[in-house]
Amino acid sequence: MKPLRVTPAYGHDGARLYVTLATGRTLAWYDRDTGRVSLLAEGRREEVLTALAPYVTGPLTVGPPPVPTSADLARLALHPDDDLAPNRPGETLYGTQAEASALRRFRPDPRRESLAALQLIGDELDGLEGIGWRILHCVPLPGGTHLDHLLIGPAGILTVHTVPSRNRRFRLDAPATAPHLRRAAHDAERAALALAAAVRPCLAVVGATRVDAAAPPVDDIHLLRDGSAATTLAHLGGILKPADIESLYTTARNRHTWLHP
Repeated sequence: MKPLRVTPAYGHDGARLYVTLATGRTLAWYDRDTGRVSLLAEGRREEVLTALAPYVTGPLTVGPPPVPTSADLARLALHPDDDLAPNRPGETLYGTQAEASALRRFRPDPRRESLAALQLIGDELDGLEGIGWRILHCVPLPGGTHLDHLLIGPAGILTVHTVPSRNRRFRLDAPATAPHLRRAAHDAERAALALAAAVRPCLAVVGATRVDAAAPPVDDIHLLRDGSAATTLAHLGGILKPADIESLYTTARNRHTWLHP
C-alpha cells in the first residue's frame, strides 16, 4: 500500500495539512491553528494520524468536518465578480500605470508614490491575517471613491486611510494634514453605515522621516506608521470573537454591501 501524502496549504481558513491518497483523494485535513483533524474516511483514522504524526504539536481533536456556518455558505455563494477579497492595495491605480509611464518623462506623477505607499502598508496589513485579522483593500464606494484598507479582527473594525510621505516630515497639526484627518473619519463613518457596526478610523503615514503627533490630540483616529501596524493594533484590546469576524468579513467582501450612499 502506498503511503499517504501530506500537503500544506494556506488560505483564509489558516494553515492546513491535507492528507490524501496517491490518486489525489482527500482523506482528512489538519488545522494547525485549532489542533483539529477533520476526517472524511473514519475507517482510515489510524493511517491518517500516523501520516500526520511528524507534523503535529500539542493535543489533537479528531472528528468529522465541522458543519458550515451561515458565513461559510454565504461566502461560497458569492459571485467572483462581486468578491472584493482579491483586490490588491491600490487596485484602482493599476489601470493608470501605462498612462503614468508615458507622462513620467515630462513631470513626476504623484500616483506612483500613492501606489507604492498603498502597497507597502497593504503588505504589512496582510501579515496580520496570521493573528486573526481579515483584510480588504480598495473597497469601492458610490461616487467613485474607495476605502484604502478595511480591517476586521479581534480589536474590531477599522478603516485605514494611507498618506504617502516619503522622505518628508509629517506634522499632525499642519494645515495640509486636516483633509487627511477628515477623510479618515469620513471613511469610518461610511463603513459603519454599510456594515451596521462600530468602525474606528486609522491614518497610515508611510515613508515619513519624522512624525510629529503630540499636538493637537486627535480623538478616535489611530495613527499607524509603516512597520508599526501590528504593534499598534495589539494595544487596542479584544472586542470580536472569531465567528463575528468571519460573519462581518463575509458581508464586507460582497461588493453589493457598499453600493448604497
